[in-house]
Amino acid sequence: MPSPRERMVISAALLIRERGAHPTAIADVLEHSGAPRGSAYHYFPGGRTQLLCEAIDYAGEYVAAKIANAQSSVEALDGLFGDYRKQLLKSDFRAGCPVVAVSVEAGDPDKADAAAPVIERAAAAFAKWTDLIADHLVADGASKKRAAELAMLTTTSFEGAIVVARASRDLKALDLVHGQLRALVLAETSER
Repeated sequence: MPSPRERMVISAALLIRERGAHPTAIADVLEHSGAPRGSAYHYFPGGRTQLLCEAIDYAGEYVAAKIANAQSSVEALDGLFGDYRKQLLKSDFRAGCPVVAVSVEAGDPDKADAAAPVIERAAAAFAKWTDLIADHLVADGASKKRAAELAMLTTTSFEGAIVVARASRDLKALDLVHGQLRALVLAETSER
């Protein structure tokens, strides 16, 4: 069973993916996680910024593990799209990606110092996912150059499709992007 601190990090990630970072207050995280009221300042002396950073790290590692544990490029792709398809349906299209949420919301020039570490964590998560996808593509027979291009296309298209699916409350964009990327991956690898 996760510790109160771990529950708070997980709760923050879950709340951010549905509400965004700005509307997710520490009080919401405490309530969602069931952690004692004073625990936020005990576990996160860096305040809300530290909690957001750790929530993004958690979400980044969660997705990275799914990609890394796949046996092939196609399995990684199918797993990512399949998992998000289920999450969108289960949450009535509220569950987006917490990494995207903090990236989009970081434009407040009055809070640039607080946003910078969170954005750095989001950029690191995207880079890790892209590198892992590229590694699978190379292992499956794509050239390094083509794998890097296709991995970036996969990460950006995947995230964009989630945003469009949430906004339209329709899985069409997600399913279309999945099918197109799958065809590209199969054409570039030995999984044909």
